[in-house]
Amino acid sequence: MPSDTSADTLLTQTLLPCETAVWEALVKGDAAQDAAALDETFLGVYPDGFATKHEHVAQLANGPTIRWFSITDARSMALGQGFALLSYLAIYQRVTRETPEQMFVSSIWRREGDTWIGVFSQDTPAQSPAAT
Repeated sequence: MPSDTSADTLLTQTLLPCETAVWEALVKGDAAQDAAALDETFLGVYPDGFATKHEHVAQLANGPTIRWFSITDARSMALGQGFALLSYLAIYQRVTRETPEQMFVSSIWRREGDTWIGVFSQDTPAQSPAAT
């Protein structure tokens, strides 16, 4: 597997706090923080279907959805002028479940001035280490 270039490493370090803010919003149940991170045209592709920005934010109407999370094995790549992809393995526990889950996540971010805003995210369930 090729190693990241220093530019990719810098891009990963830039995008990780943006992605982490979305996860932190899910832990805190903070709909405003979630909404601030996502573009109006946001599209999520999940195992149970598609989600718009409104639907992503609405999941927080009754409070937090995630107990805790960790992001590992993050990598990124520029997709063109002002767009970038961040991919990683997320390990997390939902508030409604007793055991942790893990999934691979790929999200696309668009640069707006000095900030980045999420425009797309796709989650792919990963096998738990015990299942391998």
